[in-house]
Amino acid sequence: MKLMQQSINIRFYRSFATAIAKPKKSKWNSVVGLEVHAQISSKTKLFSGAGVEFGAPPNTRVSAFDAAIPGTLPVLNERCVVAGIQAALALDCTINPVSMFDRKHYFYADLPAGYQITQQRAPLAKNGMLKFCVSVPGVSMKSYQKVSRLHQLQLEQDSGKSLHDAYENRTLIDLNRAGVGLIEFVFEPDLNNGEEAASLIKELVLILRATGVCSCHMNEGALRVDANISINRHGDPLGVRTEVKNIGSVRGVAHAVDYEIQRQIDLVESGGRVHNETRSWDALSKKTVVMRDKEVLQDYRFMPEPNLPPLRLNITDDQTSELISVERIRKSLPELPAQTRNNLIEHHELRQESADVLINESSLMRYYTEILKTQPAVPPKNVANFLINDFVGHCNKKKISVDDCQISDENLAELIAMMHNGTINIALSRIILQEMLENPNQRPSEIATAKNLKQITDPAEIEKICLDIIGKNQDKVQKYKQGKKRSLGFLIGEVGKETEQKANMVLVDKIMKELLDK
Repeated sequence: MKLMQQSINIRFYRSFATAIAKPKKSKWNSVVGLEVHAQISSKTKLFSGAGVEFGAPPNTRVSAFDAAIPGTLPVLNERCVVAGIQAALALDCTINPVSMFDRKHYFYADLPAGYQITQQRAPLAKNGMLKFCVSVPGVSMKSYQKVSRLHQLQLEQDSGKSLHDAYENRTLIDLNRAGVGLIEFVFEPDLNNGEEAASLIKELVLILRATGVCSCHMNEGALRVDANISINRHGDPLGVRTEVKNIGSVRGVAHAVDYEIQRQIDLVESGGRVHNETRSWDALSKKTVVMRDKEVLQDYRFMPEPNLPPLRLNITDDQTSELISVERIRKSLPELPAQTRNNLIEHHELRQESADVLINESSLMRYYTEILKTQPAVPPKNVANFLINDFVGHCNKKKISVDDCQISDENLAELIAMMHNGTINIALSRIILQEMLENPNQRPSEIATAKNLKQITDPAEIEKICLDIIGKNQDKVQKYKQGKKRSLGFLIGEVGKETEQKANMVLVDKIMKELLDK
């Protein structure tokens, strides 16, 4: 179901877009900056050997250090450092050869030590950027490129989780998440609306998944988004900003940002003023809700973490160094989504929209890649169009996701090859595809033979059918001869009905014209 919106015929979007009047230019300017916390894909936590399995029973993945038992010391997880470097390189950051850890003091029940270990003053990396494409489905198929600067990227530990029991009027603490390694991405306020914010998150998710840094399962809390939002009149200084925390989905990011922008505009235009406060996004009511006031600056009392030495990296590719090598990690990076997208557009000649759909769905991209490997004679455009328009559409009808589809790469490739070599046409392929979804292990060639679904390509047989249709529809023939060419389409359609869409329609069109023009 993930691709339901993307698989809708693009012509619908275009016709819909032309029916919408262009919105008036607003007198308000909106400014949005994002802070993203990504849970590092690691077997153990940032500073302890405790596991990080999602869904484990409460308080079963907690070491003495995670629980802040006196006398315990942090030990930095090398995997988390490597993941941070991978993310920094993918975002064109400047990596600091020496970074430091700090203690950020605040007091929550699920933060046992009373402080969080983070990198505030000397982070792992700074001054990166993320380029992404912004489009608004259903309004306009026109897209534009956007760049958001990354102020800094830092490693830090997660807090625990508070579980509020309203029935017993108590709060329970689960420390399984306490100490889990996070990468915090602090983006500059370069965005202007919710769609740009959502597009940034989608591109970041693709990068983090491609590099293996984070699973990005937002429903599991592996990726959490905070948005800083303000408005001002054009030409005026920036307005007071609010922070919307812990947005839990990509579309939630778009809706939360747009709602908060409009809320601030309505507030100011009615004579009120925006308060510097922290808000949360209520996905049910589709509103932001006040969490706490931020008018008084909170003093986190940052101080150097005394139990961790500076983190030193080898950024010169010194082969004799025992430090983690940034260049070695750079050389091991996989192809990034931007590179894949450019390859699909420039070398495979796909449209931007088609390339985006394939890249956004890893299972669909796998099918596409494997089919081209085994069927190099089939044009990439044909493979992409069939996967996006037909395959995804049939999966949606069956209410199964592409991820859960059991059809093998080989069988889907065989189906596409049968279309390409003329064994079947597009209409027959759809019938066979429906059968394949019911019986994933059955080969399309077997289905075509068993159900007599092969295309009629014999010119003599097609001519005989065309003559029969002409004989039955002399009124349409006379209209065609009088110059009403639309009658040709009717006659060709009748051939399709007569043959149950098995006739090669290219041959039907050619032969029918020849017979009518005699």
